[in-house]
Amino acid sequence: MKTDLHDTAGGVPRTESVITSPVIAAITAHAAMTVAGVVRLEPGLLGLATSLAHAARQRITGLDPTPTGGVRVVTDDTHTAPSIRLEIDLATSCHDQTAAVARDVQRAVTRAVTVATGLTPTAVTVSVLDISLKGGGR
Repeated sequence: MKTDLHDTAGGVPRTESVITSPVIAAITAHAAMTVAGVVRLEPGLLGLATSLAHAARQRITGLDPTPTGGVRVVTDDTHTAPSIRLEIDLATSCHDQTAAVARDVQRAVTRAVTVATGLTPTAVTVSVLDISLKGGGR
């Protein structure tokens, strides 16, 4: 995803920012995991394979892998302004109200992604795939 900032007087590009989906996914995962009541992200089968490939690539380059399983970033660069949709699969604690936790995740993720990238997600979809009987969440 590219963002061009133009000088208002001359229309000449001053800066070009390139923000990749894995960066947005890492911000999303971190923000979701900081919400009280979230026990873990649920990557699913496809997400697990993608997450393992991402982790292997980062280990080869000597970087610590960022857990992003359970997060999908859908970008749309076809319009004038780029847009992103985020999909998060997670497990909550049985000690917390699931709907409230999902709503708090939506708010925390929207805020974190906007602050870190300057892009406001058009949608943040939270799917609760499991309610854990153990642990109290974060």
